[in-house]
Amino acid sequence: MKEHDLPRLLIVDDTLTNIEILLGMLEDSYDTSFATSGRQALDLLAKTARPDLILLDVMMPEMDGYEVCRRLKDDPRNSTIPIIFVTAKDEAEEEAHGLGLGAVDYIAKPFHLPIVRARVRTHVNLKRKTDLLDSLASLDGLTHIPNRRRFDELLKQEWARAARDGTSLAVAM
Repeated sequence: MKEHDLPRLLIVDDTLTNIEILLGMLEDSYDTSFATSGRQALDLLAKTARPDLILLDVMMPEMDGYEVCRRLKDDPRNSTIPIIFVTAKDEAEEEAHGLGLGAVDYIAKPFHLPIVRARVRTHVNLKRKTDLLDSLASLDGLTHIPNRRRFDELLKQEWARAARDGTSLAVAM
């Protein structure tokens, strides 16, 4: 598998030791990058290709992981990126809160490397399959060009943009 074919992971943690452990365990199977703060992670996502999965610490200075997750889920460009919280907060209420914000999983520290690897693999596989299904649902099977469903989605998007910007919209068929 070529490096650019590897699934992309973003690790966000303010503790370099945790980043080093996760990178050491995952970098052979994934194209990994990292950020040491929530703000740095959001800035990185604005400039680079979207990752297939984010491993996100909860307790960070300035902006905690819950706020980072909230902002990612509120942004349509990032809302489908699966997030796994990896945190020392192991109370059931904290886990429920994180999952309620849209995270797909919650791993308590200290984490066990085989479990982290298995959960990452599972969620990356689910993300790839979901992306494939989304693509197949919007393409004609014979011609591989966007179908009526995709047209309706784009029309709705462009209609909202035109209304927001106060511009006109034309469709040629």
